[in-house]
Amino acid sequence: MAALLEISDVSVRFGGLTAVDGVSFEVSAGEVCALIGPNGAGKSTLFNAVAGNVVISSGRVLLRGAPIQHLTPHEISARGVRRTFQNGGLFAHLTALENVLVGLHTQVASGFLGLLCGAESSRRAEAAATRRARELLALMELDQVADHLASELSGGQQRMVEIVRALATDPPLLLLDEPAVGLAPPMRDRLGGIIRRLAKERGLGIVLIEHAIELVMSVSDRVIVLNYGRKVADGSPAEVRADKRVLEAYLGHA
Repeated sequence: MAALLEISDVSVRFGGLTAVDGVSFEVSAGEVCALIGPNGAGKSTLFNAVAGNVVISSGRVLLRGAPIQHLTPHEISARGVRRTFQNGGLFAHLTALENVLVGLHTQVASGFLGLLCGAESSRRAEAAATRRARELLALMELDQVADHLASELSGGQQRMVEIVRALATDPPLLLLDEPAVGLAPPMRDRLGGIIRRLAKERGLGIVLIEHAIELVMSVSDRVIVLNYGRKVADGSPAEVRADKRVLEAYLGHA
């Protein structure tokens, strides 16, 4: 059975700078895979390469066995690769519910004209989308803030809503860019539980970049360590913790 995501000898160069250097790994459905490494290790560049935001210089990116490295970010998203961003991306003037509905808009089988004319099929589609959005918010225990403006939410709640929006279309692959940044320990623990649940109960493949090492070690099935654009370790959390190369490259000591 083919891997859900396959990164095959991928390199990304910007002029004379090699940001990602021949990295290969696979991610299966239901697996949580973390990318860690010091700042400048190439983690975000690799994320952007998978999502189509940067052009790879060599290698291949395959989703369910089909190459996607030549596609636009919109086309890759339509294939089922959804991501969150380190600096967030909610619409502050919209409610939490409306932000999730933005993520659902491609699945709503109604056009503007149908809504304007009050077509019954359009009303049903919009009602179904709203129910779906509220169910997803409830999954993240955010139903109580569904009608609050995004600008009124705490940083942790905003992070959760962004993940809900990414999940809205049932993607097979979710890319989380530092989802725990700025979160207090209780919210971080809650986030970790949700990540595990999404992978194990819903079968999502999840790749995350994260600097909160305890979160990484508690939620990940596999941990991949990058340094200077190269993969220096790939294994279980326990294996990576004990790897001398990781201690030297990432933790700063042997």
